[in-house]
Order: sequence, then C-alpha cells, then structure tokens
Amino acid sequence: MILYHKKFKRVFLVVSVIACLVFLRYRNDFRGILSVLEASVFKNPFADHQTKYFDIASLPSSERSQWLPDGRVNAAFVSLARNNDLRDMVQSVQRLERRFNHKYHYPWVFLNDEEFNEEFKSRINETASGPVEFGVIPKEHWQMPETVDRDKMHDNWEKLKNQNILYADSESYRHMCRFESGFFYRHPLVKKYEYYWRVEPSVDFWCDLDFDPFAYMKQNDKVYGFTITVSEYTETIATLWENTRNFLKLHPDTLHPNNSLNFISDDKGRTYNNCHFWSNFEIAKVDFWESDAYAKYFDHLDSSNGFFYERWGDAPVHSIAAALFTDRESIHFFNEIGYWHPSSGHCPLDEPTLAKCECSPYDSIDHNGWSCLNKYYDAFDIPYPANWHLYKGV
Repeated sequence: MILYHKKFKRVFLVVSVIACLVFLRYRNDFRGILSVLEASVFKNPFADHQTKYFDIASLPSSERSQWLPDGRVNAAFVSLARNNDLRDMVQSVQRLERRFNHKYHYPWVFLNDEEFNEEFKSRINETASGPVEFGVIPKEHWQMPETVDRDKMHDNWEKLKNQNILYADSESYRHMCRFESGFFYRHPLVKKYEYYWRVEPSVDFWCDLDFDPFAYMKQNDKVYGFTITVSEYTETIATLWENTRNFLKLHPDTLHPNNSLNFISDDKGRTYNNCHFWSNFEIAKVDFWESDAYAKYFDHLDSSNGFFYERWGDAPVHSIAAALFTDRESIHFFNEIGYWHPSSGHCPLDEPTLAKCECSPYDSIDHNGWSCLNKYYDAFDIPYPANWHLYKGV
C-alpha cells in the first residue's frame, strides 16, 4: 500500500509538471479561448444594437416621417412624470424594455412641470436601452387660464367630491389632463417624432412582443392605437358632448366621411355613450394632434374651461377626436400587447399570443360591464374572438 502511494505521488508530480509546461507554452492561446468564452457568456446583450442603431434623437424634425437608416420608425416613448415617481417609473421602463425595447432601443422622452433631479435622470438612464431626454413643461401649458371662474370651479369640485369621484378636487390632475389633451405634442422633445408611445409610472406589460408596433402603425397607415377601452364617469364630462356637438355645428367640414361615430354614440350622435380609449396607453401619430381639425377642437373645448369646471380627461377628448376626425381604418386595437394599469388590464385571448404572456384572460377588464371592447368589435365589424363567450361577464 505504501509503495502504491509513493508511485501515485510520482505520477501526479510528473503530470503536474507536464501540465504546467503545456500551459506556459500555450498560455496565449488559452487566454484567447477564455476571452471568447467570456465575451459570449457575459457580454452586454444590447451591445450589438447600440452600435447598429441610428440615434433617432439627432434627426431633424423636418425629416420625422422618414424611415430611419437602420429600418426603425422615427418614434419614441413619452412619459409625464415627477421626481417622486422615480421608483414606479423605473418599474415601467424595466418592464417595457424587457418585453420589447431591448431589441429596438427606441428613445425615451420624460416631461415634468419642474426640473428632474439628478437621481431621476441617472436611474432612468441606467434602465433605458435607448437615448433618453428630459424636458420641462412651459409654464403657460401648466397653469389655469385667467378666464376660469374659481368660485364656480370650487363649487363644482365640491359636488364631485360629494359623489365620491376620483380626483374630484385635484387641480394638478386637471392640469395633467389639459396638458395631455392640448400641449404635450407641442413640446420640442416630442414634436420631432412621427409616432409616440405613452408610458405612465406603475404600469406593466404582460406579453413578449415579437413585432414592432411603431413599424406596424407606419406600414398600415394607422393614426391611433389602443389596448384598453372603457366607459367614462358621466359626472366628470357632463357637458363635453354638448360642447362637441356645438363644435361640429361650427365646423362640419372636420367630420371625416369614414368616421367611427357609431363607436362613441348609440344614437347617431345625439348623445355620447362614454366609451373611450384608455389613453394612459396609446400609440399615435404626432401630426394628428397638430391637424387643423384637432387644433380647432381643442381650442373650442379649452375656451369653455370644462377641464377645470368639470374633470374632462384627455382619454375621452382623444377618443372623440379620433372617432370623428380620422378614417375608421386608421384606428387599431393592439390585442397582442398585454397591459396593466393600476386597477385594470388587458390580456389576449388567443392561445398563440397568450403563450407569450404572463397573464390570464380573467385578468382582463375586457369582459366586464365597464369595458367598451364589445362595442368596438360591433362598431368596426370585427369578429369576436372564438373563445370570447367563455369569459363574457367576468
């Protein structure tokens, strides 16, 4: 046994010496192999794309409708946020990057009514895979018009409070709705893009996307894209439709001949059925809001001060405008984009799409009484999904 151990030690020593000599002789080759392995295993997954993709932010606004040299669309994600939204905003960016943008590196635009602090900028820059720009909203776009009767306004707010309406007496919420209705697209950081995708803090994206929604919009001449459609609280928009009808009487030429009035009205325009696209998610063409029809419409609404006397949201304003002033064929339902905004979500029904998602159709608002998706299917003559009946009323 002792002789065996001595023999083993001698063999081990010889093998070790040979191994050392081989390593010294070929160490440069080993280093090369290791560097290749390290690069393939630990490399930044976005590195190739960072060198490949064109910097959209550098494109002159006069060229915004062109396809980019790398095949992408001139588009960006646009977020309205404040410094104290940092944690929730990072969450939203992370989730959209993971589901989609890590493959495309579209830029991000963040707007605030005050300067973003360095912590916000740093964290967002670390999280986003594309270029990031931060902008401040002009004071005149975030202040109450002088024509607002404040006594009347506060009396109306009190009535909404008594009805337990969300944001009943919130002035900042009303500034946000007015800004998103009539000013965001005028900001220099936004107007240079052809399309935008609105992203809010605290949202989630449930499905992996294997296509580019911006490219889909451009290739198919789409103007407005949505993923959730619901009914608005009547109390918050008491005179919105009345003001809309008055506008159409003054400007009948703004009504598109192939409009989708039948989606937002059940009686050929006499009343509004409160259906709207939930604008906390929207993918849309910037120049639609710059159009003569929409500019006149917003100015007409704004002159009534309904954003402050009542609680007009940008969602019904955008939706009514899209239904009246665009071709119905230019509105698109992004069923493939599973989406969650606090309190409500959309999860696809069809199995091939659902296989790419982390959600259940039972998570969708699409099938309950608040949803207007059934009205959308009917108004646009779109067949219901084959398994729709399984979730109806959920």
